[in-house]
Amino acid sequence: MTNQIKACILGDYSKPDWHPFHPVDQELTSILGESMSVECTEDYDSLVSERIQDYDLFISYADKWKTAVTPEQTAGLLSFVSNGGALVVIHCGISLQKRPELCHMIGAKFTGHPPYRTIDVEIAATDHPIISGVEGFTINDEPYQYEYIPYTDRTVLLEYEHEGAKVQAAWAHEYGLGRVVYLMPGHDIGPFHIPAYRKLIKQSCDWALRK
Repeated sequence: MTNQIKACILGDYSKPDWHPFHPVDQELTSILGESMSVECTEDYDSLVSERIQDYDLFISYADKWKTAVTPEQTAGLLSFVSNGGALVVIHCGISLQKRPELCHMIGAKFTGHPPYRTIDVEIAATDHPIISGVEGFTINDEPYQYEYIPYTDRTVLLEYEHEGAKVQAAWAHEYGLGRVVYLMPGHDIGPFHIPAYRKLIKQSCDWALRK
């Protein structure tokens, strides 16, 4: 696998705030492992420039709500994406928003969520390659809500309904020379067992990688 795409997935094994990385790490490795080399880590220094440049794809399942990443880690991820790297952010990975620069790059700020419940996820962009062959699905999850960053030219991929209004549940956009995808589902292991969501994760990574 030495000539394959290299991916790094960041999560929290030992001291997660709310979302343990295990066994989500195993499911993500299962989804991606046939087409790329996957490394899972809780070392936030994997974000610094000297290390992140070794990867083609970076996936954030970071559960770091109480403290912000360092300026060096922030600069590493910003440089990685703006210079052509692929970033996929899943559920709690949006916690990187503690750094406003990363919040802007991801495209929205998490503001809270109603209680964990059953959510019917609907397709919002049927013509986008990430959605190709994917149909709507139902999950049990935290219905994350957001404040969206203005001037971000994002494509909304998924939506769900809350109190009569549509809420974005996934989006994709370009950032500099790179590409960013955010996927809401993933509070626990359940969504990662759904074939439609597994396909969506794989195609999100492929799109971000320009495959």
